[in-house]
Formats: sequence, C-alpha cells, structure tokens
Amino acid sequence: MAKRVIGIGETVLDILFRDDQPQKAVPGGSTFNSIISLGRAGVPCIMVTEVGDDHIGDMTCRFLRDNGVSDEFVCRHPGTKSHITLAFLDENNDAQYTFYKDHASAALDGKLPLITADDVVLFGSFFAINPAIRPAVSSLLRNAREAGAWLYYDINFRKSHIPDIPQVIRHIEENMRLADVVRGSKEDFLYLYGLSDADAIYERVRLYCERFILTDGAREIRIYTPEGCAHFPVQSIETVSTVGAGDNFNAGYIYAMLRGFDAPSDRVRMAQRWSQDVCRQIGNNISDALVAELIR
Repeated sequence: MAKRVIGIGETVLDILFRDDQPQKAVPGGSTFNSIISLGRAGVPCIMVTEVGDDHIGDMTCRFLRDNGVSDEFVCRHPGTKSHITLAFLDENNDAQYTFYKDHASAALDGKLPLITADDVVLFGSFFAINPAIRPAVSSLLRNAREAGAWLYYDINFRKSHIPDIPQVIRHIEENMRLADVVRGSKEDFLYLYGLSDADAIYERVRLYCERFILTDGAREIRIYTPEGCAHFPVQSIETVSTVGAGDNFNAGYIYAMLRGFDAPSDRVRMAQRWSQDVCRQIGNNISDALVAELIR
C-alpha cells in the first residue's frame, strides 16, 4: 500500500453542539476528515487546502502532522482568518450546520504538489467548484488526470449553495468528467438537477463518469458501473454523531482500493465499517480502536 493520497478541499474548525452546548471542537472539512482518517490508518497522505494565519490555522497544521498527514501544501496568508462551522446535533444525532466562511476570499496560490500516476486524488464539496480558486483547482485536477492518477470526486453539494448553481454547474460536470469514481447523494442531485429517481440520476452522471456511488442517508447504497447496478443495504446502528459519516465512507472505500479489494462489495463493506465507526463517537475521524485493528 505505497500509493499516496492527495486531498484537495476546504478546512474549517468544526464546533459540535448538543442541546445547544458545545461538545467538541476539532479541525474538519469533508475531504480533510477523509484524509485525517486515512493518515491515521497509515496511508501516506498530503492535504491541499487553505487556512487562516491565526491560532486555528496553527491548530489545523499541527492536527495534520499529528495524524501523519503532510501540511506542506497548506496555503496560508498573513492577516487571514480560518473558517468555522457550527454543527448542531438533533435528536437523531444528525447535524444542522451554520457556516462562517468567506468563499470569495479563498486563495490557493501557494506551493502545489506534483501529481504522478501512483497517486490517488480525493476532492469535492464547494472547494472544488469555488469560482475564486477554480483556475488553480481545475489545473491541478487536469494535471492529475493527464498524469494517470486515480481520482475520486465527492459532490457533497450544500443547500446553501443552490443560488450558485448557474455559476458552478459547469465546474461540477467537469469534475465528474475528470473523475474515475463519482460519489453523490440523492440530495445532491435533487438540488442540482431536480432528480430523485436513482436510475435517472445515473443516466445524468454517466454522461461524464460511468462509475458512480449513490448514497441516500440510512437507505441502501447503489454502485453503478457499465456492467450494471449493485445494491447494498445500510446496517442500522446506534449513532452518537453523523457529522463525518460520508467523509469516512469515502476514506474507507479508498483504503479498500489501496489494499487491493477489487470487488465493489468488499469496498463498500470497508467504507461502511469506517462510516459506522465514526458515527459511534463525537468526532470526525476513525477511532483508535479501528486504527489498531487496521494496522496490526
């Protein structure tokens, strides 16, 4: 498992609340959460992101290093502030988010990695389509595609960005075209295209990428390939927080691929294991117990 995973995505400080009281504050972000868990599992990782030149930025870089992830490509600018997200857990332990970010001020003009055919690239969320940094992100993704890297795109489109769809939809479709695997939720495609039928969603996605993972919360997972569609049930578990569920599904899927698991069922089983593990705790990353099982 010598391949390197390169994460391209935003970084925030996640502050988790239950009953309106703060429970935990930890660096987060969709791709960031995935990369931290992969780093904890012993996978060589780097994170391409931007944080403020503040205490939160210092915390974030230290958190990356402490979890075995390189912070060499974290872009910081003097006088800037890091982003913050408040996650309010409801009675079902699902989160309602409030974001404190200035997407227009984002910049990705620092040192960027040279991506090779041996690399895996994980990217997604608004960071991957933000017009303020799209030229740099698009160039990085195109270089990765040309180099022969393996690209995994998690759409992860938030309801708050619906007004931005006319400006960013072409970026989303370019990202799907560049990816080897696209993951999206039914919610993503309801926002983007007004589609809720799974097969209709795949007919849209396959115009750009033929390998597609469709998730739908606690309902079944569908894996679409040119050979057909496979269905996988989602096990019901007692949850503490679902904040990092999808992010760690992505990480577990990539981990299984790196371990040489070729069957979709084996990859989904590992992805679900990682997702369920993080749902059983307050936090965004896999537990010490799962790490110990993976690296023993």
